[in-house]
Amino acid sequence: MIPIARILELLNLHHRTFFEAKPFADETKHPNPSDTRGWSQILVSLLYQKKGLARQKGADIEDGSDVKAASTWDAIDTPRFNGVIKAGTKSELSGSMASLDIMPKLFFVLWDNEPDNQRERCRVWVVRPQHDTIFRGICEKWYKQREEGIIKSDNFQLHPPRNQNTNIFRNTCGNLNYPLLFSAEWFENQYTLTSFEENILENGICSYVD
Repeated sequence: MIPIARILELLNLHHRTFFEAKPFADETKHPNPSDTRGWSQILVSLLYQKKGLARQKGADIEDGSDVKAASTWDAIDTPRFNGVIKAGTKSELSGSMASLDIMPKLFFVLWDNEPDNQRERCRVWVVRPQHDTIFRGICEKWYKQREEGIIKSDNFQLHPPRNQNTNIFRNTCGNLNYPLLFSAEWFENQYTLTSFEENILENGICSYVD
């Protein structure tokens, strides 16, 4: 069983530490010391019920799944999901679809604000790279354009729906609706669950944007 109460406890801790540290960061003119990547990986482990690699190199989750994270809170640059697929690394899987063939899940965690009420929130989407032919299609297109020199970068970026109530991620090779697994909003000094679709872990699929 997914420990929703434990997950909300984690989110409450994250919110408290972020906003308690913010006045000190503002006073000293330094970035707020919040490790978005680390918090997001812990959150995904609780949602997915699989652990990390105990600080060893490799995938983020013990079964080979990866976690990408972005936050709009106090952000200076435009937050994006970076390095979504492998390219430009020494790995023998880099630069081809081979890395997706062995990746069970690809999680995306976004910390932003709900646009209507401005409440802080956290949303988690998940893709099944081995089975999602629509997602694989935009990845194949990106790899092909990279091989042809149309794309020069090694960084496959997805632009999430920052402060928007959609599930659309944008990329030059295709804009898709991504399967939303979990969302929670900050309300009356604690997080409240607003959506949780556990079945997404096993049957979620991207869809084309109308």
